[in-house]
Amino acid sequence: MTLRDDRPEIVAIPAGVTAGYAVFDRSTGRFVQQHNADHRFRSASVVKLLIALDYLWDRAPEYDVPAADRARLDVMLRSSDDDAASYYWDELGGATIVDRMVRRLGLTHTAGPPATHPGFWGYVAITAADTVRIYRYLLDGAPAPVRTLVMGLLHRPTRLGTDGFDQFFGIASACPEDFSIKQGWSGFLGSSGYGSDRVEPRDSAVDLRSDALHTTGTAGPADRTVVALYTLHPPGTPYEKAYAEVTRMTESLTVPGVRDRR
Repeated sequence: MTLRDDRPEIVAIPAGVTAGYAVFDRSTGRFVQQHNADHRFRSASVVKLLIALDYLWDRAPEYDVPAADRARLDVMLRSSDDDAASYYWDELGGATIVDRMVRRLGLTHTAGPPATHPGFWGYVAITAADTVRIYRYLLDGAPAPVRTLVMGLLHRPTRLGTDGFDQFFGIASACPEDFSIKQGWSGFLGSSGYGSDRVEPRDSAVDLRSDALHTTGTAGPADRTVVALYTLHPPGTPYEKAYAEVTRMTESLTVPGVRDRR
């Protein structure tokens, strides 16, 4: 059972920004901070974690990964490459990837993209709490070869994504000494997917119009703390402004093993 504390929130959320976050200390088994942890956001590139895990799921016991797939996983997780994600989305069955991983990991609020946009993996609905569950599986439940491969890549992100966007906001800037990240960004001018992200399907469970910037990963020695911070910004927000706001919010979080404000 996960223990929760009742610590008051101290994170200042900028005006006009919608945020949901969860900070989990693996050494105590407690959530240190939570706010809107079950609020659904569009995943943007954070869903690439589920894509990678689904690809690896049935490769036991050797977990051999062909060179071509190793290269795709590398660029997808380290540089947030969209082409690699789209390749696996098509190869592995699209939204059925999400259905399988929800069942396997016990995710409670994660769901596939709207039926009107089945190819839009960035429209997967996800929450901060479910993201913590994904990392807890990776760190404490996954077979060692899976953990070593995926976390090894997340610990070695490139500064720029393959679309040229700087992905060292949030965790990477606030906890630079020891971190892993899988970031997400969507809707910003010049980002991959810009334009198509502004077409909101009917009956969507998540906001697909606001600009999205998410920081997820671990911080501290031995991946002690899992951090998931999801944010939505008014359409047209400059990337640099959202980058700074998400980093400031992350800096104000309590991160055991790195920064403890209690």
